[in-house]
Amino acid sequence: MDLDTVRTFVAVADAGQFQEAAAELAVTQQAVSKRIAALERDLGVLLFTRTARGARLTIDGQAFLPHARELLRVAERATASVRTGRRPLRVDVIASRVAPSGLMRGFHHAHPEIDLDVVMLFDVETAVAAIRSGAIDASFRAVAMPGRPLPEDIESVRVLDEPHQLLTGPGHALARARSVTVAQLAGHRIWMPGIVPGTEWAAYYDALVAEFGLTIEATGPNFGSDVLLDTVADTPALATFTTEQTRLVWPAGYGLRRIPVTDPTPVYPHSLLWHRDNPHPALATLRAHLAATVAGHDDAGTWVPHWVIPHDAGPQETAARRSSSP
Repeated sequence: MDLDTVRTFVAVADAGQFQEAAAELAVTQQAVSKRIAALERDLGVLLFTRTARGARLTIDGQAFLPHARELLRVAERATASVRTGRRPLRVDVIASRVAPSGLMRGFHHAHPEIDLDVVMLFDVETAVAAIRSGAIDASFRAVAMPGRPLPEDIESVRVLDEPHQLLTGPGHALARARSVTVAQLAGHRIWMPGIVPGTEWAAYYDALVAEFGLTIEATGPNFGSDVLLDTVADTPALATFTTEQTRLVWPAGYGLRRIPVTDPTPVYPHSLLWHRDNPHPALATLRAHLAATVAGHDDAGTWVPHWVIPHDAGPQETAARRSSSP
């Protein structure tokens, strides 16, 4: 069904005259008559009774009118969903309790006028594919992974280096420490069942283990953070890593400890990824907001894997690192 004929039908129904509808649509009265006649042929019914005073809806025309209005509303919503600047900014934050989710809450608080769709995608390949297809506008990820550089049409910028903490139960040998060095963690079992091989966070922790000789166990099914907290609270031999801005809530009786890790402090490098040709105006606003509100990159005494692109790398260095990734 041609939407121009539907739009013309609604205009005539509202105006009650073909001539007024023609003026509103900026077409000739003859064009209006032809459109209505074509619609009536398609539907097999008369929609208007022509009178000396104008046009009056028939019973069939009255029945069709609310559906015609809905067709036009649906068409407008469909157009708005892809019209630059009118559809929500779609951003992947990976999970609800991690730092990127908090960054987007801060952005929403600072810019409540910008409509947002927040999604949670699993791994970097899925996120990059969604960015390239236009399904999302941006994603927070750790880049670049060794051997898997970003495509040339994907831009990225480091936005947050998030310090690690050791999470222990009250009976753990390090539970009373105000801070722990990476060297002190050697020989302790660090349990992280959420590490999935092939993900960017798995690559990060593989590099951490290789660099400092730590013992990180990803054994057993991942039943979520609640079960992880239960197990760590009840098992003195186990600890886990968390990051500074990861939101965790546990019963007061658990006695869990969040202990800063130092000398050096492992930091998780959150980057924002987007397509270089994405024209959404809110994307530039998000990037400016993150640049102005988030600090702390490559600070002295911190550690990131060697394959992470430095925060201050220029386009040429970034391109070189992409092409030479092992």
